[in-house]
Amino acid sequence: MLAELNVDIRPGLGLGMFDIVTRTPGASLWTVLDMLRRMQNLFPQVDIKYDPDTASTTPIVLHLRPHLDLLFSGKHQRLRTIYTDISSPDNVLHRVDVRRFFGPTYPGDDLRYPGLWFSFEEDGITEGLKAVQSDDKMQEVKRLFISQKDPKHDDGDALDEVAECPIMNGDVSLAVVKVKDGVTLHFHPTGTPPLHVKIGSTTAQDLNIGLGPPLRVHHKEDQRMSIHANDQANNDTGYFYNYFQHGIDFLISSSDHVVRKIILHTNIPGSPLFQRYKRCNWEIEGLPEDDEDDTPPRKRFHDRFETISHFLSPRESPPSMLLDRTDDEDNITLPGSTTRLHGYEGIILEVSESSQVVSVTLF
Repeated sequence: MLAELNVDIRPGLGLGMFDIVTRTPGASLWTVLDMLRRMQNLFPQVDIKYDPDTASTTPIVLHLRPHLDLLFSGKHQRLRTIYTDISSPDNVLHRVDVRRFFGPTYPGDDLRYPGLWFSFEEDGITEGLKAVQSDDKMQEVKRLFISQKDPKHDDGDALDEVAECPIMNGDVSLAVVKVKDGVTLHFHPTGTPPLHVKIGSTTAQDLNIGLGPPLRVHHKEDQRMSIHANDQANNDTGYFYNYFQHGIDFLISSSDHVVRKIILHTNIPGSPLFQRYKRCNWEIEGLPEDDEDDTPPRKRFHDRFETISHFLSPRESPPSMLLDRTDDEDNITLPGSTTRLHGYEGIILEVSESSQVVSVTLF
């Protein structure tokens, strides 16, 4: 483990290899964790902190011992704030040193500049608004915070969602699900034409043109669920296009190369598939109330299962199957490894023990 970490500070943009706004490798939770796996010589231990009671929308903190904390927004899992301890007995930074370099700023116990602030507290951001700035010029800086610059030029909230920025370009911003039809994918930046993927119509070539080549092509070999199928004569195993960077899988027929199933992943911390896929911000759209209704009702990934189930089947919830993702692995134990599969007409919900929808499958 390194005792020191020398990195460049970019106010409102990032710190070292960690970017909030602009360049690669990216500021999504999925991308940052994937990068850290390849940098274990620099960061051998990473702690993931979140609220298990609200795991689908909880802000997530990556604690990179002993240097950094990375705070990700709760909904889109985007890097929002970076904070680090900078106290050093050999090279002390004082309040007056900061003011000499950055110039004057507004009164307060912390020295706050757009996208950057310096704290003199051991445990982070001071609570509440401060009316008078300390006169102790030699006060030692304890922590440094870097956060996205607020377009309104105020401090903003460290737990807010990240405003749209260039690093998001090309990412899926929203996936609108229509049962028995498919999914419409909306992209960053705003105004990018959406892509409609229709089950039974969209081809593998269409996906390559609209989304680019998948990160992995996986040929379907597991036939255990076929025992529950009505059509036992269908031997078309097909293959998957895995778009881990979008949180989406497509099952494609091996005979006509048309999309047969679509799987959207929620990337909930604590679930068995956490971090295998980036979060897909999906919404299930219902039928409009009348011909003039241009805002049909929707249920979102962070809604509890009971709410979504009633939306899909108002009368009664269908029976469920138990799935344990450790069954195929020997000597592996995962907390919360079991989920339940709830099947409806044209859609399957995979649900955690805490009633959060881990994935949605359209067929």
